[in-house]
Amino acid sequence: MSNVASRDSVSRVLFSQEDIHRRVEKLGRQIAQDYSVHNVGRDEQKRPIVLICVLRGAFMLLADLAREIRIPLQYDFICVSSYGNGTSPGAVRFVKDLELPIRGRDVVIIEDIVDTGNTLDYLLRVFSAREPASIRVCALIDKPVRRVVDVNVDYAGFTLESDEFVIGYGMDYAEMYRNLPYIGVLDPDNLP
Repeated sequence: MSNVASRDSVSRVLFSQEDIHRRVEKLGRQIAQDYSVHNVGRDEQKRPIVLICVLRGAFMLLADLAREIRIPLQYDFICVSSYGNGTSPGAVRFVKDLELPIRGRDVVIIEDIVDTGNTLDYLLRVFSAREPASIRVCALIDKPVRRVVDVNVDYAGFTLESDEFVIGYGMDYAEMYRNLPYIGVLDPDNLP
């Protein structure tokens, strides 16, 4: 599929490439500042923060955000599934788990979008049981209008108050449109 066909399936652009770039820069600076202050005065040796990228949607955010966080960091990837092969909606399972240990580490979960909160709630419970020093959440899109589980997004790129289906900058519809450099609203009447 060409990018032209992808753009034809967008009813409107919500956040331009420039909007995203500016917001990711600010998020990176804020995270670096928070963890620089957080680590000051600790008795134990400073250890890099760990960014946990939730695949597949957050990979672009992780790449851009990691370049903006100017303190030592490590990153790892997880993949979870909420649906599939008879699994009921809302049931979350790991497809790929962490490779890095997080016990005693400062962790930031990197998400593309938080809407219902089901996946994030699951991840927070699982990772909290692994005893990190701290755990926070960074999401490019916080969509509280769809929230069914009360979860906190510590670092939100944008808050979306409407219930539109968004694509681009890593977010997909049927594994397409992730390559769009902006975030747009999917036009269901113009799908290829």
